[in-house]
Amino acid sequence: MTIPHEERGEAPTLEELRELTLSIRGLGESQRKTDEQMQETDRRMQETDRRLKKAEDLFTTQWGKLMESLVRGDLVRLLAGRDVDVHRLAQRTLERRGGESYEVDILAVNGEEIVVAEVKTTLRPEDVRRFRSKLGRFKEWWPEYRDRKVYGAMAYLQASDEVARHAERKGFFVIRATGDSASIVNAEDFEPRVFA
Repeated sequence: MTIPHEERGEAPTLEELRELTLSIRGLGESQRKTDEQMQETDRRMQETDRRLKKAEDLFTTQWGKLMESLVRGDLVRLLAGRDVDVHRLAQRTLERRGGESYEVDILAVNGEEIVVAEVKTTLRPEDVRRFRSKLGRFKEWWPEYRDRKVYGAMAYLQASDEVARHAERKGFFVIRATGDSASIVNAEDFEPRVFA
């Protein structure tokens, strides 16, 4: 067995330097392979993240369309029960101007009135605030409806009773979507607010 030069108090031999050089090269090669493996792992994780995001977006879009369909199917009947006769429905209406976009889940239209419906899986207080603010700009985005009364409707699959009452107090039709139909849960004497 060779005693390392430090222990002998001498300079390293040529053979020891060769062994050390080979060890360093081996470590460098191992590090290079490890770096390549880590880069490949990172690439695969990014690809997996991209695919998961794509699948999530697809699911969210499809879920949103399903929720809107649950509401849309009964909306004409529900609004007629509240003396708003609907002549036309439009779903997923989008306007874009100057880098901004304004999307409406469902528009229910007749000659004098429009009901703009926002559909949520879970209705939260911040949804009510945002939608109220959004309705304030409706005619700015759809000037062709400037001569009509604009009402708002908030439809949901689930919400606390307090949030549903909050939406009603703000003047919205409140619509609960259920498995095979939807229903307006506002009080019988509810008077919707004209938003624009």
